[in-house]
Amino acid sequence: MAIADKPEGLTAFLQPSCAAAIWRRQPAQDFQRWIDGLDASLLPEGRIVLRPDTVQAAVTELCENAGTPDCLERQQLIGDVAALADIFAKLIQTPYLRLRLQPVTSNACRKFHIDAIKARLICTYRGQGTQYGMTTDGQDPARVFSVATGAPVLLRGTLWPETPASGLLHRSPPIEGTGETRLLLVLDAVDSLEDDI
Repeated sequence: MAIADKPEGLTAFLQPSCAAAIWRRQPAQDFQRWIDGLDASLLPEGRIVLRPDTVQAAVTELCENAGTPDCLERQQLIGDVAALADIFAKLIQTPYLRLRLQPVTSNACRKFHIDAIKARLICTYRGQGTQYGMTTDGQDPARVFSVATGAPVLLRGTLWPETPASGLLHRSPPIEGTGETRLLLVLDAVDSLEDDI
């Protein structure tokens, strides 16, 4: 596990022994107050495979479709998603991304697991961040850690050419029944459009 204070530090993710990398950053207070206070029905939502250079336009359209108020904070959200997409795509050297922007109110992905993908970036803009831990026997981790809200985490999937597997598992925090709504960004590396059919 690598911890980066700047996006350049995420290159540690490419090292053979690095199972994951977190960009330790704090969201701007005004932005966090805005997104935490936004009615959940106005949060953007969508899933699309696209080129990294089209992410800004696509997320703008998702915000328009959701009725997300057009303000400085909305522009900050759109700009940040586009910037993370650019950083991730260049790091992994992938021509396409599968982008998922999703409000979450249930215990989706509540079991610890490794995804069947090559690599993934997750950033929780609202609510509790992704939980993770190490295991050596496939059981749930004995110690569970949480990624901070607004901090992107890079995770290797089962398709990453790594032997042996790292043993790092992750899950969405269980929030069902709490009234919490998370806003989750997920970016997956996609080698070709045919991979998503």
